[in-house]
Amino acid sequence: MIESQWNARFVATILGVIFVAVGLLGFIPNPLVSDVGYFQVNAAHNFVHLITGALLLLSPYFGLPVLMIRTLAVAYTAIAVLGFIVPDVASLDGAIAMNHADHWLHAALAIVLLFIGFMKPMEHSVTTAHM
Repeated sequence: MIESQWNARFVATILGVIFVAVGLLGFIPNPLVSDVGYFQVNAAHNFVHLITGALLLLSPYFGLPVLMIRTLAVAYTAIAVLGFIVPDVASLDGAIAMNHADHWLHAALAIVLLFIGFMKPMEHSVTTAHM
């Protein structure tokens, strides 16, 4: 039980740091993540990354790292599917800058989050978290 909870906390913390770093990086002109970068982002997209990162970082303090990871897994799956099928809906009618590279990254992230969020040890920690 303790090891599974630690794994969920660790994963949420690592993902949270990555999301915050990417969110901050998006505000700095660079060739990878910016308004003209390989992954096109704007301020709204950067704030989504910062908020997501903050929620991930806070989730262990509220005993919700598994729920947060699973919620993001489902959300990114929907964003990825919509990004390929109806890009305007996925980007909230252009309010959040996205390009084709973003759609592929969201798909890869969805797969990773689905795997992490629904693998057995983490699932066990949900049912025994407060026993």
